Amino acid sequence: MESWDEDGVRARISQRAAQDPGRERFGADAHRYELAPALPEAEIRAFEEAQGINLPTEYRSFIAQVGDGPAGPGHGLMPLAVPRHGVGEDWAVDDEWERDRLTGRLAESFPLDEGLPGRIGAPADAVTQGTLMLAEEGCGIYVRLILNGPRAGEVWRMDPDWGGFVPASASFRAWYTEWLQSP
Repeated sequence: MESWDEDGVRARISQRAAQDPGRERFGADAHRYELAPALPEAEIRAFEEAQGINLPTEYRSFIAQVGDGPAGPGHGLMPLAVPRHGVGEDWAVDDEWERDRLTGRLAESFPLDEGLPGRIGAPADAVTQGTLMLAEEGCGIYVRLILNGPRAGEVWRMDPDWGGFVPASASFRAWYTEWLQSP
């Protein structure tokens, strides 16, 4: 398993929080620079077995070694496990989070070989199978992790109105580290 420097990640998040005491940076009011505990291996394995998938190594090791969100890009890293406040409460991304957990959806083949730039004509469900939502950026823009096929492990950004569904980062580590290092 690929390793993360848990102490280094938590220290950088603490630095970001100290530099933004009013939580004025985009998304900070949602994730509050807090990091949930790491998930136990048994819980991750149970999720993978229930969904018929293997999570990409960088993401899997992050949630196993560092934490299961929320501090992260956009409005924060979405939890793999049930969020602290629980699904079904007034949470902007409940539908998206729950749809990703429908039996078999994550195990479906990711349908794109290349990005789908510009406005998306097909419903989002038609192009997001085989992906897991990582973060929400507002206005219906989501960041998703490709779970299978030749693009497995890549992070893509979906802006159904104007940006399309296009690669955003070569890997979860690169995507998350870019956020950690941003001013």
